[in-house]
Amino acid sequence: MELQEINGSENDKDSYFIKDESVMTSAVDVLTEISSNKRIVLKAEGSLIPNAVAVANIVTENMLKGNSSIDNIKLDSNISEEDGQMISNIEITLLKN
Repeated sequence: MELQEINGSENDKDSYFIKDESVMTSAVDVLTEISSNKRIVLKAEGSLIPNAVAVANIVTENMLKGNSSIDNIKLDSNISEEDGQMISNIEITLLKN
């Protein structure tokens, strides 16, 4: 598997940024978006990465079982210039068949 750097060039209209809220709330929001767009990119960073993975699994395995798939997963880490801490981020691309 090839590592790819995540940058801001991804089309933001297809993006859904995972927030610190209920995973089911995010999954319903993603389901609404993917119904009209057929493609959505879940984005999360730091401690919200497990929530993004959970949302992707809920949508593809429960809500749209057999009608959707995970197309791509990108992982990256950035080092903060302020305090030198490393912050990981993830992008999960979901497709609706």
